Order: sequence, then structure tokens, then C-alpha cells
Amino acid sequence: MLTFTGIAGPYWPVVVAGLYGAGALLAPPERPAPPDFPSPSAQLEKIRAGFEKLEAYLADIDLPPAAASALTGLTELLGALLAPGWVAEALAPDPEGVHAVSRTVGGDVPEAVDAFVRTRWWTRLTPGAEPPERHLERQLGLLKEEAEQLASALRDAEARRQESHTRYLEDRRQ
Repeated sequence: MLTFTGIAGPYWPVVVAGLYGAGALLAPPERPAPPDFPSPSAQLEKIRAGFEKLEAYLADIDLPPAAASALTGLTELLGALLAPGWVAEALAPDPEGVHAVSRTVGGDVPEAVDAFVRTRWWTRLTPGAEPPERHLERQLGLLKEEAEQLASALRDAEARRQESHTRYLEDRRQ
């Protein structure tokens, strides 16, 4: 405007550069792109892949009958939670539940079984110590209890959803 009215005169390039600089200083800074985190479905796919590896690992381990039974119950429950379908869809939006299943599949069960295998070897050298089977059975029992609590929470959420829909339909009639 100053250039067009003739006030800036021969200094018009300086005025234009100054106005450009002022505009650049007043403009908001460029926003960095948000990180690309995996979707809950992708996280469950990774856990499923880990669960398949875990099942292959467990197939080669010779466990006492009580521990094998506890492990079978736990792996069946984990398999049901991870099976593609509506249960996995209910689990996916629950970050705590996904983390609990991931921790169980990727860390707790392999650690419990591996510790049992290693400890069993050492107890052969030192008889009279507490049998490692007891610890393994307790560990697997605790892990199964945790998985059952997660399944119960998911079931309760679905029951609340159903009750809510019933109330909605009843209220709609009025």
C-alpha cells in the first residue's frame, strides 16, 4: 500500500521485505505430523503371531500333568480372546486388556515355563528342595485368573451394552 501511494518511494523493496518478514513472524509455526502408531487390530495381529510362536514352543515342553492341565486351560482362554471375531473386536479398544494379553503371551508364560525347565534340571542335582512344579502351577493359575478377569470384564461390558440398548428401545416406545 505504501508503495502504491508513493510514500515508500525508492525504498519499496525494503518495505516489501519487512512486511514479508513480519508476516513470517506472525504466522503459526508448522506443526509436525503426529506419530503413526499401530492400530489396535494391528497390535492384536502381532500378539496372535506371538501366540502361535508360544504354542509351538510349548508343544516341545514336557510338563507334569497338573501343570500341563493348567497350561492348557490358560492357552485355550488366551486363544479365545485372540481369535478373530467379535471378542477380539471388544478387546482391541481396551489398551489395558491388550497390554495384559500381550504381557502374558510374550513374557509371563514363556518366562514361567523356561524357569521351570531350568529349575527342574537344578533340582535333580539338589534333591529335597521345593519342587519347581508347584511354582509353575501357581504361576499358571495366577495368569489364568488374570485372563479370566479380563474375559469377565469384556463380558460385563457387552452385557452393559445390551442392557443399554434395551433401555433405549424401551424409552423410544414412550
